[in-house]
Amino acid sequence: MPTHPPRKPSFVYDVGEEPDPRFSLANERTFLAWVRTALAMLAGAVALHSLQLPTSSWLRGLVVVLLLIVGAVCTVLAYVRWARVERAMRLRQPLPHFSLGWLLTAAVVMVAVLLAFTLTL
Repeated sequence: MPTHPPRKPSFVYDVGEEPDPRFSLANERTFLAWVRTALAMLAGAVALHSLQLPTSSWLRGLVVVLLLIVGAVCTVLAYVRWARVERAMRLRQPLPHFSLGWLLTAAVVMVAVLLAFTLTL
């Protein structure tokens, strides 16, 4: 039987037992969905900047920077969540709480309020 190189990250794969592949693949799909969400945030920032909306440059800059930060943070937290869930499945522990949803919800609401405020000016 051929040997395979060790999988990375080792802090995830070097513990516990291999879970059902369906669960690992579902966890991976969830991670990719969060990355798509982050890409949408980045695309929104590029669109607002390119279209020069809102017209106030400092407000536009604020919204664009917020969207860029939220997109970057969302990507990093998606990876952390993927690793925590994968590790919990391997160790047959309860899945970690879902804090990424609260963060993203708060960020989207904040950006929406800022955009609504700026578009009424």
